[in-house]
Amino acid sequence: MAQAEPRPAKHTDAASGRILHIERRIGGSPEAVFDAWITPEILARWWGPEGFTVPEQSHDLRVGGTWRTVMLSPQGERHIVSGVYREISRPRRLAFTWAWDQDDGSRGHETLVTIELSAKGEGTLLKLTQAEFAETEHRDNHRLGWDSSLNDLQRIFG
Repeated sequence: MAQAEPRPAKHTDAASGRILHIERRIGGSPEAVFDAWITPEILARWWGPEGFTVPEQSHDLRVGGTWRTVMLSPQGERHIVSGVYREISRPRRLAFTWAWDQDDGSRGHETLVTIELSAKGEGTLLKLTQAEFAETEHRDNHRLGWDSSLNDLQRIFG
């Protein structure tokens, strides 16, 4: 079966330049796309930039519950991100905090990621917002990471 080419993302930035907005059309239903965000076996298939793997993850899937994902780069570097679930409204909306865990055990600058899903034709319109970044450079780096991850998510649903 041929895989569909990833569709380009739509990007917009808030006037402050510290908020990231991405829109993508995904081939699955809102329920299936939502489940891809919360099911560890599926999440491991698409989470992280191209070439990264997810050897470890934990999810306490409830509002106020924590999540943690370890990403391994192709060079063997570990990148750990964690946060707290703020909203879980299957299949429409998922919100969670996001911060990189530092080598000294502290957490970096925290942002809020909000995923909104709506039926669009035979698929789903995914709207991702991440706010607020401390610097526009961090926003731009996250845009690259999310674009790569969402390309993989699109491939799962063809």
